[in-house]
Amino acid sequence: MSKNKQAVRPKLAQEGFFGRLRYFSERALANLRQNPFVSVVTVGTIALALLIASLFLLVYVNLQGMAEGWSDKVQVTAYFDKEPAPLAVAALKARVKSIPGTTKVTFVTQQEAEQRLRSRLKGQESLLEGITPEVLPASLEIGLDRDHRDSAQVTAYVSALKKVEGIGEVQYGEEWVRRFSTFMNLFRLMGLLLGSFLGITVLFIVSNTIKLTIYARKDELELLGLVGATRLFIKAPFLIEGVLQGALGAILSQLALLICYFAFLKNAGSFLGVNPAAAGLSFLPATHLAGLLLGGVLLGFIGSLTSLRRFVNV
Repeated sequence: MSKNKQAVRPKLAQEGFFGRLRYFSERALANLRQNPFVSVVTVGTIALALLIASLFLLVYVNLQGMAEGWSDKVQVTAYFDKEPAPLAVAALKARVKSIPGTTKVTFVTQQEAEQRLRSRLKGQESLLEGITPEVLPASLEIGLDRDHRDSAQVTAYVSALKKVEGIGEVQYGEEWVRRFSTFMNLFRLMGLLLGSFLGITVLFIVSNTIKLTIYARKDELELLGLVGATRLFIKAPFLIEGVLQGALGAILSQLALLICYFAFLKNAGSFLGVNPAAAGLSFLPATHLAGLLLGGVLLGFIGSLTSLRRFVNV
């Protein structure tokens, strides 16, 4: 029996890890050539799923960039019941700057507030008749860092700000901040649900398409088991095949995404009336592209692994 095992066992051109890897890779490529239809279906399924996911990710990345630009406009304005003396302004600004989340503090006098109002209502000066600087309150305009711009953080910041002596009313566009935070949280949740659904769907399809390949070679797998081939020896070519299919599907999806991106940039001005350059639209960063490639590889690998469990005991 041992002689039969030695006769059937394939001879590696190069021993060791790299010799085995080369042999398994050659077997995986041979499998792909022997089953072109199933391979194309598997690669196409992975590419389509990753394209849908990457399109959503592209929208999210650009929306996130726009959101960060909008969030830069989140500003807290603290009004004084009475304009503080010049010597007290420096102390007040220092006290506000000590509150975590503060990036800048600008003091606006009553005179400056009146000048701003007149510039905003330029051409409608009749509305400002009888208005003097004393009518408008002095204020502190406060900028916040990105970690303190969501609804909960801004509310906590305002609570701390109101404890500063001399500050009366505080405004920060509470309703806008709340709606903005709700929208971004909902968008993230949609992305998570869509990604999970696509991942499970692709795993199911990839697993079943690869299972067809394995089933067609069921007799060969049983023979390898009978002559003493290890589980790794049997499974490795199929796992490498799944990895190659996943990587190829990911690359194809990224090429398709790039084509869609440039096609959108070329035609956005005509059907949306938007200048893409002015809007600051950008392609996915390298880290996201690498993540999509890794996702394709994992889809192919896990799909192969789950298919093999039925035919090869683990």
